[in-house]
This record gives sequence, C-alpha cells and structure tokens, in this order.
Amino acid sequence: MSLSQPNKQLRIIIAGGGTGGHIFPAIAVAQALQALAPNVAILFVGALGKMEMEKIPKAGYTIKGITIAGFNRSNYLKNILLPWKLMRSYFQVKSIFKSFKPNAAFGVGGYSSFPVLKYAQSKGLPTFIHESNAFAGKANKWLAENVTQVFTGTKGMEKFFPAAKILVTGNPIRKNIIQHTYTKETALKVFGLNPSMKTVLIVGGSLGANSINEVIKNNVVTFFEKNIQLIWQIGNANVSGFYSAAQSFENIFISTFIDDMSAAYCAADIVISRSGAMAVAEIATTGKACIFVPYPFAAEDHQTFNAMALVNQQAALIVKDNEVNEKLVPTLFKILNDDHAIKNMEDKVKTFTFLDADKRIAEEILKNSHL
Repeated sequence: MSLSQPNKQLRIIIAGGGTGGHIFPAIAVAQALQALAPNVAILFVGALGKMEMEKIPKAGYTIKGITIAGFNRSNYLKNILLPWKLMRSYFQVKSIFKSFKPNAAFGVGGYSSFPVLKYAQSKGLPTFIHESNAFAGKANKWLAENVTQVFTGTKGMEKFFPAAKILVTGNPIRKNIIQHTYTKETALKVFGLNPSMKTVLIVGGSLGANSINEVIKNNVVTFFEKNIQLIWQIGNANVSGFYSAAQSFENIFISTFIDDMSAAYCAADIVISRSGAMAVAEIATTGKACIFVPYPFAAEDHQTFNAMALVNQQAALIVKDNEVNEKLVPTLFKILNDDHAIKNMEDKVKTFTFLDADKRIAEEILKNSHL
C-alpha cells in the first residue's frame, strides 16, 4: 500500500481473542497501524461473551461479536453444537465483511480468528497471522498455508508453518508496559505498599490461576511474618475466598484485574506467573526475575514450551502446577534471599526482549496490503 494516497483508506479487520495473551497484542498492533497510517480504519472481531468484548472497546476500538466456540477437549458432549456455531459464525462474518469492506485481515489466534481469516482468504484478500506461543495453536496452523505472512514470537517455528512465510517479530507488548515514568517507589505507592519491603507480583494471566491463588491464600500469614508484600491479581474465579484471606493484611494489594501492569512490574522484586506467551514477553521486556507455573491444560502444553525457552537459559525458574503446594513458596523464599540469583535472572531474561514487534508487524501488513 502506498501511504501517499491520502484520499484512499485501508480497512483492516483484526480477529481473535479469548485471553489477554491474544487481545493485548492485537491492540498493540492496531495502535502501531494507526501511528504509521493515521487514515487506516480498524474493526475488531471476537467471540461473543469473551473478554475481548469488554477490553477492545475500553481501548477505544469497535468490535463485532460472532457466535463461535472452540473444541472442548474435556467434555465432548459440549461439542454437539459446534457445527451449528461454525455455520452461524460464517454468515455473521459474511455480513461483517459486506458492511465493513476490509482490504486485509490480521489474526492473533484463538478460535474466533479462524472463520474471519478463512472468509478473507476465500475472497482473495491479504491475510496475516501472529503466533505468540512456542507451540502453534490449531487455528493458526489451519490458516497458515494460505496466509500472506506468518509473524512469530519465537524462532524455530518452521515445524508448524511454511518457512518462506515466517517473519520472527517477537510478541507485541502493550505500550504502557514500555513507556512509563515510574520508579520502584512511586510504583509501590500506586498499590499502597511499603518501599522498604520485598515485593512479589502474583499474576495468573488475565483469567486467573486457581492453583497459584490457593497456595498464596494458604500462606498469607507467613508472608506477613517474613515482611514480604504482595501485589496479587486473582482473576474472576472464587474471588470471595481470596479477598477474605487478604483483607486483614496491609502487606497485600489484591485485585481481580490490574489495569496498570507497568506499575505492577516496576514495583515487583520477583514475579510468579503463568507462562502464556504475552506474560513471558512482558516479563522479559521489564527484566523481571520470575517463577513460572505453566497452565497444565493449555493446548499442546504450550505454556511449558514458553517457560522452558527461558528456564533453559537460566533466565527464569519453573514449578509444575501439580507441585505448587510443595514447591512454590519454598522456591520463592529461597530466591528472595539470593540477590545474586535474582540479578542473574534479570540480566539473562532481557536477552529475550523484542521492543518493536508491534511496529514491525504493522509495517509488513501495510506493505503487503492493497486498496
């Protein structure tokens, strides 16, 4: 596309979602597209009832919802309606395309991206996908053969995608993670915490992590006794029990969702986190020591793949989900008492940083799209 045609408008659909790991990179690329081509029109498409229907409008973009669901691996009976949902989503996507008239489509993964990009391909439009994980998701694998370009968060993805179509960009990071003015002291004030105490950020991903949360809940007294303070994002499940456990302790900030993650990372001495691709990318970018607890039911166990890329380079630690009760807190206490080990992880994790992934992806989309 030539950006010297001010009277012409490139129109791009961005599809996908389900978790923050898909949504926030999509927003980052949308912002980069607008920065490079202010005249671009962007429409998001996501799954009705999923968190993108809230987070995308909050970021200032329009989103259309479609009736779609992924394949349920744990309860096959729930897949009975899947063919009907796929067919209905096809007609919904057709209507969206007829109304918006996109010139290109970009998918960030998740089952809602599949019908959108498949329809775009059927119309001969340029299509692009981003795979954030070290183990590719099914929607992206199914789409890859006919896409214009595949952007990946990590190297070595030729086993999933055509090598000639791959561009390793890294994972797009939310701008507020990179661009902020916090010091550790001012960041701690955001959460009402003490600058003189060691601080642990616990984040189970945008949807929470019950196994991690239960261990933290069972150890709130120990954290208090050891003068360790917590910034604890609990997600939306079983919230009353976690709030009840934390309410008597002034060393704990607790919330279902933390909007200002730049402050949370700045305030933390160490992070306990799931290892979704975006969590890994944000931790690398902020240079934080981390104990990863991969979500064991992620498709193809991709969170373990994500974590091990760092663990194998001594850039992070890992505790398996089925071992959190015995190992998580002892591992945390041991590393908090070893400043040298923390500094070593901080130095090594920074080597996994890609600061301009959103811009690189946006440039390629603009270069390979046409009016």
